[in-house]
Amino acid sequence: MKLKSLIMTAAALAGMAVSSIVHAADLELLQPGKLMVATEGTYAPFSMRAPDGKLDGLEIRVMTEVAKRLNLEYTPVLIKWDSLLVGLQADQYDVISAAMDITEARQQQVTFSNGWLESGGRVVIPNDSAIKSAADLKGKTVGALVASSWTKIAEEKGATAKGYKAESDAMQDLVNGNVDAVITDAIAAAYAIKSAKMPLTMTDDYVSHVQKGFAFKKGKPHLVEAVNKALADMVADGTYAKLTTDLVGFDPTPKEPIKTIQ
Repeated sequence: MKLKSLIMTAAALAGMAVSSIVHAADLELLQPGKLMVATEGTYAPFSMRAPDGKLDGLEIRVMTEVAKRLNLEYTPVLIKWDSLLVGLQADQYDVISAAMDITEARQQQVTFSNGWLESGGRVVIPNDSAIKSAADLKGKTVGALVASSWTKIAEEKGATAKGYKAESDAMQDLVNGNVDAVITDAIAAAYAIKSAKMPLTMTDDYVSHVQKGFAFKKGKPHLVEAVNKALADMVADGTYAKLTTDLVGFDPTPKEPIKTIQ
């Protein structure tokens, strides 16, 4: 009986090893054992540099934990926002973790993970501004990240949009009086105003409600599925809330995540 038990145990372990190898091979990675992740590194609190120089932020923490749960080496690739999708299609990395809104237009280009964070657009203004809501933006000059949905929203409100490659530049231009307002992500704005002690505030209304997703090149269903499972497990066991709450003051988990469309 002992011999039979040992044989069964050995067979089970061998099966697990084979399963692990097959699973890793099925993840459609560019480099075995590595999860190459595109991030800006300049968009606090999503991705930024900590005081010790290391990358930190919401997306960095969440994606690092995802890689850990997939037994992969988290490998960040720093890249500018307007080159993210081009680099993805050129196989420069496996996934984009940069804070990208899930939109119908982008779903035609890439496969998104399930929504991993919920936020929305807010209008940032100087403390003494006469702008009280998005309705007051008509005829104003509004800063927004180039190639972002904020630019389109500003124009729809009748404003002249001024594009920036970094949100921090737009916010500083607002402080300097070079634009009348900035439209940006509510989480990013709140973090920037608080951490840099800027003389800025936000209007009460939202110009949009969005969920952000990790973006993959189409044709990688196993990798997307594995990341979705890791995300779901992190939310269920409380790890997601622990990783994010101390940065923004609350748990930004989507109540009803937008699901992946393969």
